[in-house]
Amino acid sequence: MAKPLTPEQRIINARKLIDEAREIPRPSSVGWEFFSYTAQVKDKFRKAFELVKLIQHSPIAPPEVKRAAQELVDSLPAIEKGILKP
Repeated sequence: MAKPLTPEQRIINARKLIDEAREIPRPSSVGWEFFSYTAQVKDKFRKAFELVKLIQHSPIAPPEVKRAAQELVDSLPAIEKGILKP
């Protein structure tokens, strides 16, 4: 069985997923390639959100980690919009 991730590790992994979403090459055309690109970016952001969404409700997470998780969750829509809108 896999070892559970600590809240700090979840935040680090979520930031890595956001960086991976930024590194996905943007297609030059606005056809199916762009649709696939959008789906890939949104999938990375969904995975990042799923990693950190429950940290703020965790009794073992310190307040500063909860605050960092909440800031990350709050910033996800703006970052996603910045990546998808040229």
